[in-house]
Amino acid sequence: MVHAVKPETCVAGPVTFDINIPHQKIEWYLKMEKICSLAGILYKNREALQKHFRSAKKEILGLVRELDGEALRAILKIGEPVTFKIDEDDIGKEILEKIINLESVEPE
Repeated sequence: MVHAVKPETCVAGPVTFDINIPHQKIEWYLKMEKICSLAGILYKNREALQKHFRSAKKEILGLVRELDGEALRAILKIGEPVTFKIDEDDIGKEILEKIINLESVEPE
């Protein structure tokens, strides 16, 4: 089930994402400690952060692949300003096509 605001999972926790369509990347963000105390703990322990990040990426990527284009576009409209970028990866063509195809058929 997708959260009504943003698809967070218990595994992802303080890690969130955005998709940069022009650069064909999924960008990974860590919430700031002032809104998520777990993020602060992870940030201070790089080994724990990397372990958690691997799990979070796996869960979020699975969710992104399962979402239809409309749901994914709705999620991408939601900003999370109290975060900072920690990484980025190439995003699969099938994900980009879901977003772009929906945009091209949207009524004016």
